[in-house]
Amino acid sequence: MDGSALPINLDAKPNDLESFWMPFTWNREFKRNPMLLASAKGMHYRSVDGRDILDGTAGLWCCNAGHRREKIVQAVQQTVEHLDFAPTFQLGHPLPFELASRVLQMLPPGYDHMFFCNSGSEAVDSALKIALAYHRVRGQAERTRLIGRERGYHGTGFGGISVGGIVKNRMFFGPLINGVDHLPHTHDLSRNAFTRGQPEHGAELADELERICTLHDPSTIAAVIVEPVAGSTGVLIPPQGYLQRLRDICDKHGILLIFDEVITGFGRLGTAFATDYFGVKPDLITCAKGLTNGVIPMGGVIAREGIYDAFTEWADNTGNTIELFHGYTYSGHPVAAAAGLATMEVYKEEGLFERCAELAPYWEDAVHSLKGTRHVIDLRNLGLIAGIELESRPGKVGARAYEAFRRCFDKGLLIRVTGDIIALSPPLIVEKGQIDEMFGTLQSVLNDLD
Repeated sequence: MDGSALPINLDAKPNDLESFWMPFTWNREFKRNPMLLASAKGMHYRSVDGRDILDGTAGLWCCNAGHRREKIVQAVQQTVEHLDFAPTFQLGHPLPFELASRVLQMLPPGYDHMFFCNSGSEAVDSALKIALAYHRVRGQAERTRLIGRERGYHGTGFGGISVGGIVKNRMFFGPLINGVDHLPHTHDLSRNAFTRGQPEHGAELADELERICTLHDPSTIAAVIVEPVAGSTGVLIPPQGYLQRLRDICDKHGILLIFDEVITGFGRLGTAFATDYFGVKPDLITCAKGLTNGVIPMGGVIAREGIYDAFTEWADNTGNTIELFHGYTYSGHPVAAAAGLATMEVYKEEGLFERCAELAPYWEDAVHSLKGTRHVIDLRNLGLIAGIELESRPGKVGARAYEAFRRCFDKGLLIRVTGDIIALSPPLIVEKGQIDEMFGTLQSVLNDLD
């Protein structure tokens, strides 16, 4: 990169790779045989050895509008030249106010405030804190319990891994937050294998929340948090009626319902948010990833009407000036907010949410074309999301999918794996021919695997 301010060439191989402790990575294996990306454009990455890699995962569920979109790049460049940083503690700048307003306009009526942070993990921890504080300022300080779900993923903060339900994310870090319980997950291969869209069976699993309420006393429970569609644990689609049943039980007992929409937010299901798709309105919504198209880290918490007001009423009644004692140095960072505003413009101008909805039936047929492919024991889909579950090798859970991941990369396709489940979530700009290419490559790889 001639003339670059960077001290290295992005197209060149780096040093010995040892200094960077990589997240959620088999570091030793990667550093023996690294897969390095040098650039990206549209639907493709380009590897350091000059190969195009079709992006089947929108980066990490985040580049919904595709890569290196000119409008977003220009917004970032122009903003950092004009305003690199401004604090939002007792000060402000226009961009996060405008972005919050634009995002709220995408939602159904009934949401009126948005709190900014830097990631999905921070959004979850912020939402949990807001829920706890909300009950306290309303005189219900006894509501301290938080309810998550088995196989749920809510980031890697202590709050997120406490309410999350992925064992290895929790097992190394001690007792975590007290007063947390978990609903059962909804994945039922015996009744729902190879379902197109939402499974028919499993709505009754939401009734486990009633059992938890009876066990702990519902007046002690602050919030229930679920992913409308569980992504990182392997694409678990909610059964028909399940989310509505959770909403009804929460309403019955005065419990806040939180939707973690870090993955489903910003078009992944063919609507702006999963609350639109399922017709179920949570009290708090977390988002990140597609908020800025993955260009600059940013997350947020969206609150229904009445939550912000409860804090302002408490502050007025107690003589406090600060309503919520929570925040981050980079909450509403100007460059991130600029990326978010430009991203919203791209979504709107190109009708990408509507495009996702139009492509979803074609995508569904492509997903289920893998039925009968070697090693495949389940296929599931919703919007532009797919889960392809493989039979595990005896005593080596995850080995088969990881090998598929490596082979797909060698053949020019980026997929994501968790255990022995392959997850796909391409940018919303994907073309039908690229969908065919993805599933053709996958079928070839799976048929060649031992």
